[in-house]
Amino acid sequence: MFFMPCGSVSKIIKSMNDELTFKLIRELDGKPGQSQRLLSETCGVSLGSVHYCLKALIDKGFVKVHNFKNSDNKIAYAYIITPSGFMLKKKLAIAFLKRKQKEYEKLKNEIQRLEEELNQGEAS
Repeated sequence: MFFMPCGSVSKIIKSMNDELTFKLIRELDGKPGQSQRLLSETCGVSLGSVHYCLKALIDKGFVKVHNFKNSDNKIAYAYIITPSGFMLKKKLAIAFLKRKQKEYEKLKNEIQRLEEELNQGEAS
């Protein structure tokens, strides 16, 4: 069994929440009228996770909700990103990019080590 120190678990959970927050804000920036169900499919997380994250973004003032009637006579919502939401998106984008670049470098180094091992095996 694999155990992780508590600090590492909280970092992973925080990065997952940051990643979901970034994905949601990014999706809403392009299509503010998406349903939570569609957002959950697009972001690859549960509907509950989207609802929880959206509620937090609304409560913190990063997103505003506007009601409107859609063509099916149902109330629909548009999630509008506020100016502070755009600042959050930029901050999260920078952190996301740095994290992905580190992952890329680790993967690139692993590939290089594996190629070297394979080349040494062929030379023997």
